[in-house]
Amino acid sequence: MTMSDDDILAPRKSRSGSRSRATFSGTEPRGPIIDQDGREIRPETLERGFREFRFEFGQGQPLEQRIARLEAIAKLLDVAFILPGTNIRYGIDGLIGLIPVVGDIITTAISLWLVREARALGAPWYLTARMLGNVAVDGVVGMVPLAGDAFDVMFRANMRNMRLLRRWLDKQPRI
Repeated sequence: MTMSDDDILAPRKSRSGSRSRATFSGTEPRGPIIDQDGREIRPETLERGFREFRFEFGQGQPLEQRIARLEAIAKLLDVAFILPGTNIRYGIDGLIGLIPVVGDIITTAISLWLVREARALGAPWYLTARMLGNVAVDGVVGMVPLAGDAFDVMFRANMRNMRLLRRWLDKQPRI
């Protein structure tokens, strides 16, 4: 049985003259579920798919790619550039930190993301606690004008955290 365009665009009126309201409960079947290619999808596969659906950024990548990405971000934040005429290395953490308050909040948020990624890699609580301590010291002291920016350049919390994570990962057995 097919529906005409009129039935789709204008709902039918009931015999009493008022519009009928369809009532659906979650247990009543309403017909087949069709995908975009016209194939029928079984409800049990659909339910299983929704239970497994999550956004996991970077979860599908191999471990070494994830570590390389984290190390690249840490280097960009802490040691990407060299001060001309010296051997002092600094990163965008020191540059963005020059913006009062907002810059330090931004760089601390990026550093916290690195700690979150370490936790997603399976780092134990004591390691993430130490990493959070490094980020907290960097964030709090970094808020002090000028002296905090110099401290940001010298302390390099992200490089410290990546070194901690790399040491822990090197001790883990490979599968």
